[in-house]
Amino acid sequence: MEFVVEETVDTADLKKFELQYHDQARKGPVSEKAQFDYAWCLVRSRYQQDMKRGVALLEDLFSRTSDETAKRDYLFYMAVGYTRIKEYQQALKYTAAIAKIEPKNRQAAELEKYIKDKMKKEGFMGMAIVGGAALAIGGLVGIAAAAIAKKS
Repeated sequence: MEFVVEETVDTADLKKFELQYHDQARKGPVSEKAQFDYAWCLVRSRYQQDMKRGVALLEDLFSRTSDETAKRDYLFYMAVGYTRIKEYQQALKYTAAIAKIEPKNRQAAELEKYIKDKMKKEGFMGMAIVGGAALAIGGLVGIAAAAIAKKS
């Protein structure tokens, strides 16, 4: 699952699908396929703003389609997008929605596990950073107090 979440799009592919999307938008309504291709490229971009735009395009597709298979796919790719922008609760909401529709969906289960592992890892890292900062500040306060005590 890491490959799916961590994969980045080739710049040439992003440009190609961006041109297709905008060409169709200028001429009239954009096809679902063109919007999906562009959205999936954006989600795999290196830039968070692109990822957010990709998720928004996928959410739009999800709200407009009546095709249940497409809805499931859009949920999955939205979950990947939210994972990439570190909005894990939203990503888990989408994996849970897939599980409700398809309880044995292996891809959604693997993504959910990946997200929970990321949250756990980043949570511990966050606590370690906060703890380290507290120790550093405590050490500086101790040094300052010792320096003041020596002057007295």
